[in-house]
Amino acid sequence: MVTRAQRNKIIIEEKKFVNYLNENNLRLTKARLEVFNLITKMDNHFGAEDLLKLKKDSVSRATLYRTLNELVKSLVIRRTAFGEKHQHFEFVFDEKPHHHAFCISCKTNVEFPDFGEEKMYKKILDQKGFTTLGHEMHFYGFCKKCSKNRA
Repeated sequence: MVTRAQRNKIIIEEKKFVNYLNENNLRLTKARLEVFNLITKMDNHFGAEDLLKLKKDSVSRATLYRTLNELVKSLVIRRTAFGEKHQHFEFVFDEKPHHHAFCISCKTNVEFPDFGEEKMYKKILDQKGFTTLGHEMHFYGFCKKCSKNRA
């Protein structure tokens, strides 16, 4: 169930996407809107293949991938790496800073909170003249269950 606050954030993100499309002389087509609506229903992280399973016939594979790139460029979603060959994305409207631990065996993804590490790294990078826009931290290994199975 989407809360009223989440719904308001989704509306803001939709406006951000529409503004991006307008600024780049692109139309808000039925297919683009369908992809946007699909990602608002995704639970946390998703790949294009997850959306392909849910999409209706009105969205081609090419349109889906193109729209995902447009959503990334409009800052509605972001790419995130999970050590697999295909891209994963996060819908960032309700995001709190966090990191990921990814089980390379069962593909489980565990989120855990950010503890302000960026502040420490930002000072060092600022001294080196590097402008920081953000950061991602990913850990790879085996979850508890897979660790037991390996023993």
